[in-house]
Amino acid sequence: MRALPRSAFGPFAGFLAFGVLWGAWAVSVPLVQQATDASDGALGLGLLGVGLGTLPAMVLIGPRIDRSGPGVMPWALALLAVTALGPALASSVLVLWLTLLVWGAAAGAVDVSINAAAAEVEARTGARVMQLAHALFSLGVLVGAVGGGAARQLGAGRAAILAGAAICLLLAALANRDARALNRGPVPLGPPGFKLRWHVVALGLVCLVAFLVEGGIESWSALYMERELDTGPLLGALGPGAYAIAMVSGRLAGQVVTGRVAERRLLFGGGLISAAGLLIAAAAPAPAVAIVGFFVAGAGVSVAAPVAFSAAGRVVDEGERGSAVATVTTMGYAGLLIGPGLAGGVSEAAGLRGTFVALALVALVLVVAAPRLRLA
Repeated sequence: MRALPRSAFGPFAGFLAFGVLWGAWAVSVPLVQQATDASDGALGLGLLGVGLGTLPAMVLIGPRIDRSGPGVMPWALALLAVTALGPALASSVLVLWLTLLVWGAAAGAVDVSINAAAAEVEARTGARVMQLAHALFSLGVLVGAVGGGAARQLGAGRAAILAGAAICLLLAALANRDARALNRGPVPLGPPGFKLRWHVVALGLVCLVAFLVEGGIESWSALYMERELDTGPLLGALGPGAYAIAMVSGRLAGQVVTGRVAERRLLFGGGLISAAGLLIAAAAPAPAVAIVGFFVAGAGVSVAAPVAFSAAGRVVDEGERGSAVATVTTMGYAGLLIGPGLAGGVSEAAGLRGTFVALALVALVLVVAAPRLRLA
């Protein structure tokens, strides 16, 4: 593996801090619900607001990056740090909805800008850094969740937990204060209108499939462990826990083999491995087998989204890189939003074991798509 360029360390900090925020938010949700007296339905609508803010922001930030480059990243990180405190201060359901809508918009801008910055580093240096960048995001989620959970155990409230994540985002913004060096200067966008790049849409579909599988495992594995395999909450938590560790491990392994293994083979093999892991989990007669299955499934699917993001930065002209990354990000995030709901619908019809069989079939889409993608 070739030495990492120094220009990658700023985006790396952004990925890590972004993951810390999402991990901290996950363990803060019960505290937020209690403080705002939100019902489960009201909280669900509020969480939908995150997506409603995120998707338009992702679409809009792409052309901005096309014009000037990913130097918008530190400003997006700083904005997200400020908006992250909104749910910590909300005292009513209405205020919570509004703060989550604004937070979602800032998160969408950060998501696109950090991926665009990593793609810019790859384009400029020839180094492949996307697998490691996404591994750091997954590591950040673990750190934020474990650290936030420990803080809750010690009596910390939602404000302290989310403020800690906000500080991480501000530090990442400072680490990217020289991100202007990645700017290209003004780039003409040509006549207005939506440019449909089918090879970029294909990469977006790969990301959608990957995030759909990821969201299904993350949301339903603990319930599967408890309901189908009669575990308690602590042992049941090892299902999503094994998956989360596998996401970090798989992407670190992907970074090591990048350059040695063709990306098509990496995507093809990852899809096969993920499908096999999901089938192992679906047929598991005991909790230990299911935990192994979820780990294998996570390790396999973990490499897919970074491959799609990396390719999106290479298959278009320089002045379209931001929009290409935004397209892949938006489609991928749509998969993350619809994945848990689709899995729930399958569970109603075929049971939880059937859910993971269905997710295995979805993972095989990566196997079919890999030889047909334009990756360079």
